[in-house]
Amino acid sequence: MNIETYLALDATEMANLIRNKEIKAKELMEVAFKQLDKVQPMLNIATHIRKEKALEEAESISIEDAPFNGLPILLKNISQSIEGELMTSGSKLLSENRSKHDSYFVKAFRDAGFHFMGHTNAPEFGLKNITEPALYGPTRNPWNSDFSPGGSSGGAASAIASGVIPIAGASDGGGSIRIPASFTSLFGLKPTRGRTAVGPGYGRQWQGASINFVLSRTVRDSAAMLDLLQVVQPEAAFQTPLYPGSYKRTMREAFKNPLRIAFSTKSPVGTPVSKEAVDAVRKTVQWLEAEGHHVEEEQNNVDGIQLMKDYYIMNSGEMNATIIGLERALGRYLTADDVEIESWVLHQAGKSVSAAAYTASLNSWDHAAEKMANLHRLYDFYISPTTAHVAPKVGELTHDLESRERLIERISTAGNGREQQEIVYDMFLPSLTYTPFTQLANLTGQPAMSVPVHLSDEGLPLGVQVMAQKGEEHRLLQLAYQLEQSDLWVGMDGNPYFS
Repeated sequence: MNIETYLALDATEMANLIRNKEIKAKELMEVAFKQLDKVQPMLNIATHIRKEKALEEAESISIEDAPFNGLPILLKNISQSIEGELMTSGSKLLSENRSKHDSYFVKAFRDAGFHFMGHTNAPEFGLKNITEPALYGPTRNPWNSDFSPGGSSGGAASAIASGVIPIAGASDGGGSIRIPASFTSLFGLKPTRGRTAVGPGYGRQWQGASINFVLSRTVRDSAAMLDLLQVVQPEAAFQTPLYPGSYKRTMREAFKNPLRIAFSTKSPVGTPVSKEAVDAVRKTVQWLEAEGHHVEEEQNNVDGIQLMKDYYIMNSGEMNATIIGLERALGRYLTADDVEIESWVLHQAGKSVSAAAYTASLNSWDHAAEKMANLHRLYDFYISPTTAHVAPKVGELTHDLESRERLIERISTAGNGREQQEIVYDMFLPSLTYTPFTQLANLTGQPAMSVPVHLSDEGLPLGVQVMAQKGEEHRLLQLAYQLEQSDLWVGMDGNPYFS
């Protein structure tokens, strides 16, 4: 198979070719690794490559009726663990850490017939919306290598947008699927809280804010993966009822009645929103109106600034717990030199977060969920930009030595917990300015997607976000599939790797 043919296929079509014995799994794997070898030096997609093992595994198909038998895939270097393989979470503290078992999420991929090429790059502990860990260096955007593909699933996005694979493991705790989807013109769906498997050994990824799923080029690939990955898991802290139908079938159905849709282009934290992002939303809602749907500009009445502050309280507590766990495992106290600055500042701030403050912050998530549930009693979808701007340049949002030292000094001399949380907010504000829209769905537990419908004048992608009521991924997929058939859908048009 030549690379032109390979790039034209999504995962569904690849699976059909293998099932019909028109191609062998090893041939697909060889093409995938050939493309990875080509793009890795420039884009820095993968952190751990298991080429010999993957090619050996591709020699035989172990599960004859698996829906994605023999397909190559890359997983994310956070929580998506493969037994015996490196799992570093982008941290130099874990640079030699090997997984003791497959995660439940990865086991579902294995049962579906996927063969694992390795792991993709991600920021340390998934804390940033860019992918530039000190341990591995920055991943670059296939559309323009001067720019970031976003994060934290940046390696996954870059792998797909450079043609290595059509689908990749990803996760989303504050936009980490949707942000890189926006920056690289992919389809990115964050399912409802509790929809997909977690663990083993933990069930509250960021108190339910984070969920594992995939990034893809086509809507049908994400729909097929949701059919495979949805689960009611006894080990999990959060669960949602199984969707009784087939996502892949439902996505092709027309809506029975015109939709009521709300939209906003205002940043929930008062930061600037680019004209490109506004234009992307407005042309999307104009298309929806032309399709016969009722569209209104409407605010969601959630206090976005307070919600972000409560999000950072959770991040602080979680990072403090992570560092304490690492100190116990390593038998020593950690210093600021052991971790990146975001991890350190959150850890220090987490020391001052009381149980009462932590509980109150989670309560605010529930109040936001109530407001959004009320909004969705009136509107089927809530639309906004996915990101307020096109991708930042590589290095733009990474702290240099001077700013790092300044933050260490500030957090160490802060007088109280409130002051520490102000430092956390200030630290993340430059990155939040790029991506203020995505965190809401993580904290309310709603499903949300980014659809690739816009290219800037400079040829950089920018997505539009659509949120729905909990449990209504099927409706998002219906809308996404209709957009995919329209002239709005950008996909890989203009991407140098697909030209």
